[in-house]
Amino acid sequence: MALTILCVTFVLGLLLGMPVVFAIGLSSLATVLFEGLPVAVVFQRMAAGMNVFSFLTIPFFIFTGELMMYGGIADRLIRCSKAMVGHVRGGLGMTNVVACTMFGGVSGSPVADVSAMGSALIPLMKREGIDADYAVNVTTYSSLVGALMPTSHNMIIYSLAAGGVVSMNSLIMAGAVPAAMLTVANVLTAYLVAIARGYPAGKFPGWSEVGRSLATSVPGLFIMVIIVGGILSGTFTASEAGAVAVLYALLLTTLVYRSLTWENFLKAAAKACKTTGVVLLLIGISTMFGYLLSLYGVAETVGDALGDISSTPWVIFILVDIALFIFGIFLDMAAHILVCTPIFLPIVVHYGMSPVQFGIIVLLNSTIGLNTPPVGAAFYLGCAIGEVSVAKVVKSIWPFMLALWLTLILVTLVPETSMFVHDLFQ
Repeated sequence: MALTILCVTFVLGLLLGMPVVFAIGLSSLATVLFEGLPVAVVFQRMAAGMNVFSFLTIPFFIFTGELMMYGGIADRLIRCSKAMVGHVRGGLGMTNVVACTMFGGVSGSPVADVSAMGSALIPLMKREGIDADYAVNVTTYSSLVGALMPTSHNMIIYSLAAGGVVSMNSLIMAGAVPAAMLTVANVLTAYLVAIARGYPAGKFPGWSEVGRSLATSVPGLFIMVIIVGGILSGTFTASEAGAVAVLYALLLTTLVYRSLTWENFLKAAAKACKTTGVVLLLIGISTMFGYLLSLYGVAETVGDALGDISSTPWVIFILVDIALFIFGIFLDMAAHILVCTPIFLPIVVHYGMSPVQFGIIVLLNSTIGLNTPPVGAAFYLGCAIGEVSVAKVVKSIWPFMLALWLTLILVTLVPETSMFVHDLFQ
């Protein structure tokens, strides 16, 4: 009965349009009250969930992304991407993919990527005669690569949701090939859709412009080298890497680019504080929710149900993907990771999947939710920037959705896609 109350209250809250964090909290509180436990248990679990030293990395990575966004790195990446691929047929779409991928490596946040790159690229593409729905789809799907980049705070969330059995180092290495695969899939999709719609080719600006634009972009992209190199070499931990990244971003945007004003610095700090507060509140409340799921043996129940359907590993993995996709429709990214990981991780491990590989699968599935109504934070933001209706964008979303699904299926069924680099450095 308690499990029924937990699940029904949670689903009902979502159906009523309640913010996910409140739906999780209300369902947990209702279950605790039904069990006759002290309400203090909820707050104790919340505090314990947030009081983790490794979580220091989250505000650092978020602040780094905000500093880079307000510090003008986006404009330099757009110039570089346009110089490299803008002359190809459908080049503005490919420019968008490359620029969003590079900025995703800097910010680690798909939503921040859409905000920064979309604000510049979507209006530019519309002025060049490109349909708004195409511009929005290219931007929102290209931004999803940021979730697999070294600066992604969602990797940290998964690492801790998995009970600490997966290190940040492992996830960084495992995300390299899937991120490249998704980028290639997005480039090909943008190119093929551009050809189908008859978009023209641009003019090649010359190798000198390519060199200049690349030179101005490299310092911003170097932050990934610092984080990955520092962590993998053992020079500093993930938390220390976040602090180093903030310092580097400050020095770069104030002394090298000289584009970060005091006003924008305050905006970046305020936005980072707000985002960190939301994420940590969600982590705290989800800790209580996860505790109740564990208490009532939800993972074992779901595992038994899947086992009744099939005992073939790849069938189980596909069924888990489908379940993760459905959860992603209703949950934002952090909530998706925190709720689904304790349920499905024991199941896939039982059937032979590495927790590291599953981490990349969860991240990919949760990014699908960012572009899927009714939650779809990146999707709605892109539509707002492009000043285009949701219905029009949904009609043309399928080629880009298909590219993401194919990438996800490959990562699910071919372990080497995520484990090759990881195993290489072990």
